[in-house]
Amino acid sequence: MKIRSITCFANPNSKAFAETLETFTRLREFCQDEFVKLGWEVQTTRLATVPFGMYTEPKTTVEKITALENTAAEHDFTYLAIGPARVSHPEEFELVPEILKATQNVFCGGIMTHHNRGISSAAVKACARIITDCATITPDGFANLHFCAMSHVRPFTPFFPASYSYNHEPAFALAMQCADAAVSAFENASSASEGSAELVSALNAAAEVLQPIAHAAEKKFGVVFKGFDFSLAPFPEDWCSLGQAFEKVGIPSIGYLGSLTAAALLANALDQGSWKRTGYNGLMMPVLEDSTLAARTENAQFTIKDLLLYSAVCGTGLDTVPLPGDVSAEMITPLLMDICSLSLRLDKPLTARLMPVPGLKSGDKTFFNFDFFQNGQIMDLPARALSRVLASSEWLEMKKRERMS
Repeated sequence: MKIRSITCFANPNSKAFAETLETFTRLREFCQDEFVKLGWEVQTTRLATVPFGMYTEPKTTVEKITALENTAAEHDFTYLAIGPARVSHPEEFELVPEILKATQNVFCGGIMTHHNRGISSAAVKACARIITDCATITPDGFANLHFCAMSHVRPFTPFFPASYSYNHEPAFALAMQCADAAVSAFENASSASEGSAELVSALNAAAEVLQPIAHAAEKKFGVVFKGFDFSLAPFPEDWCSLGQAFEKVGIPSIGYLGSLTAAALLANALDQGSWKRTGYNGLMMPVLEDSTLAARTENAQFTIKDLLLYSAVCGTGLDTVPLPGDVSAEMITPLLMDICSLSLRLDKPLTARLMPVPGLKSGDKTFFNFDFFQNGQIMDLPARALSRVLASSEWLEMKKRERMS
């Protein structure tokens, strides 16, 4: 296991913002020093803000964000999340491609749902347009790594791109890279209960070691510690592959029947943990960031529909999914609608980070040159434009499913 990120949260509108950044610098140095003493690697440090529309004006948004990116870099933050475009402000969605084109290390999202009203068709379509527009920023479509369409994601989630803050209170959280714990737990497990118990024990033990340092930093610097996100995030090598963990549980290859049960089993184990929680704490299945998942894109049994199915019991949504370069916004919209419906009916956070690759079609090999990616095949998108009420309704009312007596 490693610490994927120490993620700090702040509001640029705060009068004390500059002072807060200085405090974050000292806090990160303290935490990193203490974590390293215990043998823990910290991969990145990240800054997340309130939704960017709360501290920028439309005419100067790009200028303000590029300046903030520079400020974050000066304070040694690896990446910056500027929060999502909001459903109630449609003009914010139109600014996202401009922001990503003008920056290098900025991430953001687009909110597609409202907990009282349901799914905003306008916001879903806007996110689909962002994805197709951003696919053309670079020849390989890489800009879409920096954007996700999101539903029901709470503030203080430490994993990017969906990270955002919600108030003036500075805070921090820890995002964990721990798919390897699941691989180890089920490598030689003789039963589901034994593997699950070993996984929970490993994650609880990690939290028990790290939490005292986080609380010491909270007390020392006056910055609230929101908790851990022990989502089973992978690294693109087999030793830290969530897809590998699925197969260690007992399925012949991810995508075959039984994969849903493997996903539910792993997610059920995470629910037993006793650490302080923030963010997803679910299964993270970024196709191109996981060596096994990337390899299984060559298997016709592993499809986008499978990823949706697993999201129903465990996941964080669809992540770094390579798509044909000629997909249209009208084809992406139904997929985003399905993400929203799962999220609202199941009352859980879900996101979609989709990556159309210009010039490539289903079955072609991707060619990304990025340390956190393992190349795979372009996945088919079985979608056509929506019609009738799904195309014409401004809002699709969607409530969480209530338990029946």
